[in-house]
Amino acid sequence: MELQITSLDTIHETAKQFIQLIDQRKVFAFNGSMGAGKTTFIKALCEELKVIDIVNSPTFAIVNEYETEDHSIIYHFDCYRLNNLREAYDLGAEEYLYSGNLCFIEWPENIESLLPENTRYVHITENNDGTRTLRIDD
Repeated sequence: MELQITSLDTIHETAKQFIQLIDQRKVFAFNGSMGAGKTTFIKALCEELKVIDIVNSPTFAIVNEYETEDHSIIYHFDCYRLNNLREAYDLGAEEYLYSGNLCFIEWPENIESLLPENTRYVHITENNDGTRTLRIDD
């Protein structure tokens, strides 16, 4: 399945479409080049999921925990700075990933072997015209 982000003005509409695809799978691995819009899209997703916390990049913290209006928890990972799996184990990544809560992961290739088998992969591509294409694997 593919979704389009035509501009920042439409990112929330795309986030709403994406949310309709959330099923029993709770872990979403976002792939894309630097600047493709992973963090920006995850922020829009969290806003549409009614997160009550400030959503920002977990670049230095590696993982941020957000609470929604209905007291659900969402975990947002940025694994870019992880140098090895040991660091992921040390921060308790497995507990987050297998918690049953939604997990949105940037740079998932750095923790690939820890990801649940039913992880859903999302590929974000920046197009020549500045739009973004999201390809969601089944």
